[in-house]
Amino acid sequence: MKRFLFLLCAFVVCVEAFAAKEYTLHSPNGKLEVTIATAPKLAYSVKCNGEQVLAPSHIGLNIYEGAKLGEGIAVKRTKRTSVNEEIATQFYFRDKIKDCYNALRIDFAARFAVEFRAYDEGVAYRFVTNFKRDFKVANEIAEFAFAKDYKGYFAYSNRTGTRKDNYFTSFEGAYNHIELSKIDSTRVSFSPAIVEVENYKVCILESDVEHYPGMFLSNKTGAKAIYGDFAPMPDKVVEGGYRKLQDVVETRKPYIAECKAVTKTPWRIVLVTDDANTLLDNDMVYRLASPSRLEDTSWIKPGKVAWEWWNHWGLTGVPFKAGINTETYNYYTDFAAKYGIEYVILDEGWAELYLNDLTKVVPAIDLKAIVDHANSKGVGIILWAGYNAVKGKEEEVCRHFAEMGVKGFKVDFLDRDDAQMVDFQYKLAEIAAKYKLVIDFHGCPKPTGMNRTWPNVLNFEAVLGLECSKGRRSLRFNVVDYDLEIPYLRMVAGPMDYTQGAMRNVSKKNYYPCSRRPMSQGTRCRQLAMYAIYFSPFSMLCDSPTLYDREAECTKFIAEFPTVWNETVALSGEIGDYVAMARRSGNSWYVGVMSDWTARKVELDLSKILGEGDYVAEVFRDGANADLLGEDYVHETISIPASRKVVADMAPAGGYVLKITKK
Repeated sequence: MKRFLFLLCAFVVCVEAFAAKEYTLHSPNGKLEVTIATAPKLAYSVKCNGEQVLAPSHIGLNIYEGAKLGEGIAVKRTKRTSVNEEIATQFYFRDKIKDCYNALRIDFAARFAVEFRAYDEGVAYRFVTNFKRDFKVANEIAEFAFAKDYKGYFAYSNRTGTRKDNYFTSFEGAYNHIELSKIDSTRVSFSPAIVEVENYKVCILESDVEHYPGMFLSNKTGAKAIYGDFAPMPDKVVEGGYRKLQDVVETRKPYIAECKAVTKTPWRIVLVTDDANTLLDNDMVYRLASPSRLEDTSWIKPGKVAWEWWNHWGLTGVPFKAGINTETYNYYTDFAAKYGIEYVILDEGWAELYLNDLTKVVPAIDLKAIVDHANSKGVGIILWAGYNAVKGKEEEVCRHFAEMGVKGFKVDFLDRDDAQMVDFQYKLAEIAAKYKLVIDFHGCPKPTGMNRTWPNVLNFEAVLGLECSKGRRSLRFNVVDYDLEIPYLRMVAGPMDYTQGAMRNVSKKNYYPCSRRPMSQGTRCRQLAMYAIYFSPFSMLCDSPTLYDREAECTKFIAEFPTVWNETVALSGEIGDYVAMARRSGNSWYVGVMSDWTARKVELDLSKILGEGDYVAEVFRDGANADLLGEDYVHETISIPASRKVVADMAPAGGYVLKITKK
């Protein structure tokens, strides 16, 4: 090992390494230009239409007890390639993705390379090693530097639990719209993040994170830059946190990753656009992820889920005491079957708390009877599980419940993004697939393409979703504006379990947090529009069957909503103000529009999605009194005019949704 490290370090003194070398790479349409400098430090910069959007930014890998890959190492060779292909997708928001880019690979004398790709919408790079032995990464240098102190959108780690460990978080943070220099130097923020550079939006994110920590972002110096920040590998962990469901890291190792000799690090991505709406349907994370490792995906069934936790098992008019018991879950199953909803979830409480043993089912639950009843109705049962109830028992848990007839798990309280936690997610995905189980991760990091690699992982939380409306934290930030930021930020990373569908809908003045009778801020039509706007292959109906039956018109519409799509088109919007999205399933287009607290009229240009012929639309729109009574709506059928222009007239925090079909 010492000889290996000596040879690795020896390359640093190579005289050729100190000769300044630059390489340029252009996107296929020529608008983006990447300049890569290899000396004295490895760095890159990006221009769009000749304007600099990313200043020279240092990148590198620091090997634990070894060399700094990216400082003073000679170039051995370079290779350029161009690709123009299509990627067939699974359980996604379009059937196929265009994969068109120019690439440059620079091989260095120290047995590593850096690969750059220039797409029309952005730039990506990663490191590739070809060492003789396995190694550890002490740290990765990922700088994103800018010419000025621009403003951006940053969501901080919310420091879940009692330990003030920046890397211990539920990944549920509101966005701060602040200058780079005003980023809190004591905290880390999540990716994706957006920096506003003159007339451009620069979105920073990552893809294909495996055997490696996810990337946080920080600015510890007040510089005009942000930096990749990576949780060190856990050393000592103890069972703790919320109800002992989490592992709490007490000490960490002096490195971030343990890597095989031949390794590809995650892709670092810089999206560049002069129209933020291109972020609404961006494919970069999916296209850069590793291809599917499943030959047969016919058993994977996306769909909607009847969920009881948000509505607090809130049934009325039933002849039994509602709660965590067999009668209640059979009632939810009958409700799901009635409306064609694919799944019912048993959330926290079906197994004994604090024990982290999923075989210890509470006495009021006959789990086998619930599963059998659901399967007889064509409804799948999903079980909630805390991280510590699954960790180290993945095979045992998946085998046991798959044999019972359970269809999948919602695994919660991961609350970390270090390499150990990333490995857990991939391990569980693989074992769950072996037993034909789907997975929904909660209390988890944002997706980085795992849904392509393991398509049975249908959804991820990593969002301050509707559940926050049950508690007082909803008073600490503007929920309605946040709902209009996440399509441009969090959703760029991948599917998002926001858990919408509230039937109690109120104005700002009438809202208050209430755990047992929860409500949403804004109008009913806003909740309906979320099913078109938020990409969610495994999508919750958060409210009570009692309320859904009273609101059968809306419930039928939600239940028939697709959760995966053949085509997606971003229509218009402004971050935090409003958003309009169109998605096609088969021959029908679904269009959703949401507004902030401003009453707003948005003209929708449907010529972007509709061809020749006559079209009719089923419409849900805000009623005349929706500004005061959020549940007021109008349900009607309209003809789409020849101009293809339709106006969405929305109340404050309103919504508008159409289902368009050809006559």
